Order: sequence, then C-alpha cells, then structure tokens
Amino acid sequence: MLEPLVPRELFFTKGVGKHRNNLQSFEEALRDAGIAEYNLVRVSSIYPPHCKIVPREKGLAQLSPGQIVFCVLAECRTNEPNRLACAGIGLAVPADRALHGYISEHHGFGMTQKACGDFVEDMAASMLATTQGIDLDPDTDYNERKNIYRAQGLVVKTKAVVQTVEGDKNGRWTTCIAAAVFIP
Repeated sequence: MLEPLVPRELFFTKGVGKHRNNLQSFEEALRDAGIAEYNLVRVSSIYPPHCKIVPREKGLAQLSPGQIVFCVLAECRTNEPNRLACAGIGLAVPADRALHGYISEHHGFGMTQKACGDFVEDMAASMLATTQGIDLDPDTDYNERKNIYRAQGLVVKTKAVVQTVEGDKNGRWTTCIAAAVFIP
C-alpha cells in the first residue's frame, strides 16, 4: 500500500514580475519568489496536522529543479498603469496540532498590503473556526472574531504573506504572487 502524501513542511514566499508579455511577467514573479524552476501544482486550503513552517531558504534547499511541487498560490496580473494589485496567503493553525488548519488565498485589485493581509488571515481563521463548531457572524469585525477564537482556544497562530504592486506606468504586464509551498 502506498504511503499517503502528506506534507511535513511548508514555506511561504512572494514575488513581483514585469514584462511586456503577460506570461513572462508571471514567470518573472515566480523567479522573484524563488519557485520558477519547479512544476507547480495548485492545491486547496488544508494545512496538514503537525506540519512545520520553515524559512524559505531551508525549504528551497530541499527541492530540485523540475520537481513537482504542491502549493497554494495567489496571483494577480494587470497591464493598467498604476492599478494596485494584491496577492495574499493566510494561515490559521489550530491549538491542537494533531488537527488540520487552513490556508486561504486572495488576489484582486485596490487593496493595500495591510487590508489584504487582514482579509486572508480572517478567511483562514474563519474556515478553521467553522470546522470547530463556532457559528460566526460575517459582519462581525475581524478583531472581535479573533477574541472569540482565542477565548475558545481554537486558533494558536495566524499569519499572512502578501505582495502588492502598482501596475507599470508604461503599461507593461505586472504580476504579483504569494504562495505557501509544501515540502513532502
């Protein structure tokens, strides 16, 4: 029987790329993030139980060029001069490390780095809280919900990795990415 493929480590990265061609601006963003030389496979939002977060450099050192690498990836591209683009990854880790957590991703326009960071952290924490049986009012302020999570001992750690960028003033394609990269 095959062993289940459950990542044991994870690292976060982000990057920006600009080029006259759309796809090449994406490639430049991947290079800036250090993950261009891998075959990236996008996965959904589960943070595995007992998964360890490692620094980007340590994670990259464990990967080989051409390797199939699973990641949660947010990307945003624009060729509109000065348009604000954002890509963010949020993480919520449960108090009980034997349980799974959540990773969220968001990409869009017009959000500052702080607004995008708060948004992705809130999404990840909200997904985790609802799996723990907490009924949430979506109109409640994020800081108020954080207090609810902590009071019930559900969320130990939240994190956001966000990249924002303004569209190139000359209309070149501009891409920003943020990623949570899994290591087997």
